[in-house]
Amino acid sequence: MRKKAVVLLSGGLDSTTTLAIAHDEGYDTYAMSFRYGQRHTVELQCAENVAKALGAKQYTVVDIDLRTFGRSALTADIEVPKDRSDGEMGNGIPITYVPARNTIFLSYALAYAEVLVADTIFIGANAIDYSGYPDCRPEYIDAYQTMANLATQAGVEGKTKLKIRAPLIDKTKAEIIQIGAALGVDYSLTLSCYDPDTEGRACSGCDSCILRKRGFKEAGIPDPTLYI
Repeated sequence: MRKKAVVLLSGGLDSTTTLAIAHDEGYDTYAMSFRYGQRHTVELQCAENVAKALGAKQYTVVDIDLRTFGRSALTADIEVPKDRSDGEMGNGIPITYVPARNTIFLSYALAYAEVLVADTIFIGANAIDYSGYPDCRPEYIDAYQTMANLATQAGVEGKTKLKIRAPLIDKTKAEIIQIGAALGVDYSLTLSCYDPDTEGRACSGCDSCILRKRGFKEAGIPDPTLYI
């Protein structure tokens, strides 16, 4: 019997590579995305295309609305920062941080894993390349795993020890791209941009676009992204 894993999938570079890793490790993958009020909903079409391309057993989109709380350039009427320097990107938590987003997403994935009787959740969290997000740190992932095993029937009864896997957490963008390329990932299917246009073209100036472009350059792999 093949092992099962829930994979959080945004349609971006990191989560797509994570899905490829889970598939390569022999998991039946159940990809989960969220329509959470983000301004870049075009990423959901990318996520669906990626899930199909990488052989996910099922692709699910969960509807929630984090615009209720706001305070993020991804969910509120706040301008996405553009053309920031390395110093600016490395200083503090950016306004593109969505409050408690990974905690919310992981909680949905946890519920789904219980239903599937899956013992692993994969997340494309990355603590390198100036992300600055508090919910992308190794200590956060470890703490969530501890909590998850206290909060589930399988964990309490000792039937299953749930693992939260973040295989890219200590990788640079270049390393991530090289890993994905070796696994046959088609990065033209992905979108990392925080502020794409209605046709799905990347803005080229947000933090995510800057880091993505640099990653492909440093990896020595052509960037297939369609930029404005």
